[in-house]
Amino acid sequence: MHRRTFLKHTGALGAAAAVSASLSACSSGPQSTNDTGGGGGRDRTLTAVIGYGNDGSWDPTQTASAFCMAANNHIYEGLLDTDPISREPYAALATSLPTDAGATTWRFTLRAGARFHDGKPVTADDVVFVFDRILDPGTQTLAKGFFASWLKEVRKVDAHTVELVLKFPFPEGLSRLTLAKIMPRHVFSAPGAWDKAVAGLAVGSGPYRQTAHHPKSNTTFAAFDDYNGPRPPAFRRMNWLTIVDAAPRVARISGSSAGAQISDNIPYANIRQLRSGGLTVAGGAGMNNLFLMFNTRHKPFDDVRVRQALHYAIDTPKMVEVALKGHGRPSSSFLNEGNPSYRRAKTVYDHDPEKAKALLKAAGVTGLKVNVLAVNVSWIVDCLPTIKASWDAIGVRTTLSPQETTAVFTKMDQKQDYQVVAAASNPNQFGLDADLIMHYNYGPANLWMGYTRWADDSVARQLFKDMDRATRESDPARKKAMIQDYIDVVAEQAVLYPVVHSELMTAWDPRKLTGIRAQPYPGINLLQAKWA
Repeated sequence: MHRRTFLKHTGALGAAAAVSASLSACSSGPQSTNDTGGGGGRDRTLTAVIGYGNDGSWDPTQTASAFCMAANNHIYEGLLDTDPISREPYAALATSLPTDAGATTWRFTLRAGARFHDGKPVTADDVVFVFDRILDPGTQTLAKGFFASWLKEVRKVDAHTVELVLKFPFPEGLSRLTLAKIMPRHVFSAPGAWDKAVAGLAVGSGPYRQTAHHPKSNTTFAAFDDYNGPRPPAFRRMNWLTIVDAAPRVARISGSSAGAQISDNIPYANIRQLRSGGLTVAGGAGMNNLFLMFNTRHKPFDDVRVRQALHYAIDTPKMVEVALKGHGRPSSSFLNEGNPSYRRAKTVYDHDPEKAKALLKAAGVTGLKVNVLAVNVSWIVDCLPTIKASWDAIGVRTTLSPQETTAVFTKMDQKQDYQVVAAASNPNQFGLDADLIMHYNYGPANLWMGYTRWADDSVARQLFKDMDRATRESDPARKKAMIQDYIDVVAEQAVLYPVVHSELMTAWDPRKLTGIRAQPYPGINLLQAKWA
């Protein structure tokens, strides 16, 4: 299993032709990032710039890659999908939502005439195939953490009807169904197919089919002419470029010779410039955050006082002002302030260097030297000098080691020793509900908890029990309170915890595109966009 691909943020025509084209594209070297074909008018190619790598996992059951998740939302469908902003579910491959969200059995009828990009019909067998993989106790997938706690089984009723059997009423599960993208059994049951899915093989039933995939360069798409679903393709071709470095990303979207019509991950320092050039630049505030993750097996980070001290020491107002140009807020909970379940945590790490010094003294720690292993995402790199200056100011000698995201988490997967990781995360890629967000980050078999080496701690074991009780709570108000209470524990322990929540900026040319909405998580969604 390619676990590092969970964390990379740096989100086919006939059967044989579709699969072979995708496979050959996956192994190709970097290609030209210029527009390819399309001519003029409404048949021209839409070119987008994504500020994250396209070389993460493309397996929808595994990926947390910003680029790949965004692309998969155009290639695949769930039984239900969700609006990219409100996250309200709508019927996608299914014909309707269940009439009773609080029932313990949901029945779905598949859309008549739905086909995969290789021309084969979508059937109940494909639905069962995907959910069997997700729920298989012998197969570890990222998606399992979103479903296994509440979904008992998915069974075939007939060729076009399935039933989902729940362990207990769980209305929040409807919006999570978008995370179970329906994949063709005849393609992905073949030997080695899941590895090919990781590498870029993508065959879905969505409005766009993948036509080429060149890791670290670009991925191309074409409208799927046989698509008969709710959000039909508006662009004949799309070319999504991966440009992680900020300067060339901005250059591609700006100026009279701009080679793209839309870009995510716009640096705050370039907002005014792009707006003056006639572009719309809009932000989405949500769970996007810089977090610190401590190795609790590496002393003195097993001591909660040391972890707290390093959080209290950070001059977060300065970080927001200087690095984020005002487009963010110091964290006052694990959740961002706009989340429906937000409550200010009992422990809030306001900038307090004297308290930080006192905590280190109480822990008996002197002469601490810290190496910060950090991802090289541009806005994270901008924040790192504030961390170093803040820790240096309380007598903690700090060195910064920014590296490619893949390199950082390869070290984590290999269980290499480290002290502190600084990285970007945004659980809003998966949804808004707090139960999902917290289980993505915390849990006894959770990937992140494996990195922190904390899951066996007595406080952690009690936390996980409290989380599971909250999941099963049927009263919405009581569930919300239970979640807020255990988030207080997460805040106090500061094992993996956000420093700031930032606003994500998207830029586009309104003279060429309409129907764009800036989303508060990485990537773009063009399912309701069209040429202006």
